[in-house]
Amino acid sequence: MKITDVTLTLFAWTDIPATTYGRHTGRFSGKSQLGLLTMKTDDGVEGHAFLGSAQRGAHLDGESLIQFLKPVVMGQDPLDRERLYQGLWQRNRATTFRAIGAVDVALWDIAGQVARLPIHKLLGSYRDSVPAYASSAVLASKEAYAEEALKFKAEGWTAYKIHPPTDPKVDIEVCEAVRRAVGERFTVMLDSTWAYIYPDALRVGQAVERLGFHWYEDPLADDDIYNYVKLKQKLSIPILATEYAPGGFTAFAPWLTAQATDYLRGDVAVKGGITALVKTAHLAEAFHMNFEVHH
Repeated sequence: MKITDVTLTLFAWTDIPATTYGRHTGRFSGKSQLGLLTMKTDDGVEGHAFLGSAQRGAHLDGESLIQFLKPVVMGQDPLDRERLYQGLWQRNRATTFRAIGAVDVALWDIAGQVARLPIHKLLGSYRDSVPAYASSAVLASKEAYAEEALKFKAEGWTAYKIHPPTDPKVDIEVCEAVRRAVGERFTVMLDSTWAYIYPDALRVGQAVERLGFHWYEDPLADDDIYNYVKLKQKLSIPILATEYAPGGFTAFAPWLTAQATDYLRGDVAVKGGITALVKTAHLAEAFHMNFEVHH
């Protein structure tokens, strides 16, 4: 079986409501583009993957995907995923992790169809369900967060994650309001979206630790290993970092050796696909750490 073509079809995404998840996103709304990647083979099997999001249109990654990644896989056996992943990764300076991830997902899609198995079976299944949590955008007031958390709790969600306004004093007030609203037994997490300097991160961390939050996510800049080490030494609440730590799979290594985070964090879309996340999961397992997959 050989790959005969790779195409990217763009679809308009309109009427996106005004949304903010933190300083890293700003306020986005209106329209974007989603992309459907199609990888064709001479056996008639087609692999697919999505590209793009409400904030980042697929056209921003699509051009480099077709120009630099398509030639890597053309004429190749799609089942040689590891060899092709290494070839794709060698082009990472000319393209994006998102583009590499989309091509990798399409390769796994082909493999699943050939084997007539879902991908989780190809990976070696461990469970048939995973817990899920509800997640906020940045809201207008602490009362709005508390109201939303109560709504999700009433709908049967078992956990709620706060994306705060990223003002440390206000963020603490938001966390206190949510905890009062949902009670002591409901699981709550804070994702500060890389917003704080170290003193503020410590102050907020001590507050959410006192409130019994489940984890404290991305309080510092995504490359600030030095201060993550200091912060982790001061707090007992688990710290969850590395979602956007610069680099690919190998960039996780210094976070582990420096003991800078309690959990690893990864995302199929932004970290180079399923192959990269499988490698990261095994790396985390070797250090007896949780690996939280972002979606």
